[in-house]
Amino acid sequence: MIILVRHGQTEINASGQFQGRIDRPLSELGTRQAAALATALADCGAVRVWSSPLRRAVETATPIAAALGLSVEIDARLVELDYGAWEGRPLAEVSADEWAQWRADADFAPPGGESLRAVRARIDAWLRDMLIADGPVVAVSHMSPIKAAICSALDTDDRATWRMHLDLAAVSRLARRGGSLALVGYNATFPPTATAAAG
Repeated sequence: MIILVRHGQTEINASGQFQGRIDRPLSELGTRQAAALATALADCGAVRVWSSPLRRAVETATPIAAALGLSVEIDARLVELDYGAWEGRPLAEVSADEWAQWRADADFAPPGGESLRAVRARIDAWLRDMLIADGPVVAVSHMSPIKAAICSALDTDDRATWRMHLDLAAVSRLARRGGSLALVGYNATFPPTATAAAG
């Protein structure tokens, strides 16, 4: 089993901006979301916990790893899509023409940024490594890489990502089936309690 976890909320997420590689910590809500994820995944049997190198992912992965008695391992292939010049830009400022071009072309990239096809290539490489790994693993990543992993498991076009909604602090699951993957769970959330705190 490959358990894919989207990181918890940051202030940039809450403000409706492209975050990409901007490296900010979790918000107070994000910290509580990470604690709720740790509780939900404490019995998942994972033998390794992987994370994107970005702080919001590591801060989400750390309590999950602690609940499992493991340490967090970093893999740069799990990092978020690079939005280039759009990082920090409100989503509402992207023109209708730009959105249309992005949705139509998997090779489209924001100025100085990364395309969906490029994200899929690095996630496919990571998934190939996970296919031959022993035991369940948890990977804390971001919206675009997780959607790319789902596209890979379903053997579908990269543009299918636009038809997926993925919440913050959501869990999706891929099962290993011989040399391929099957989607067995998508976008499960675990609302935090008001008093939960990351361990």
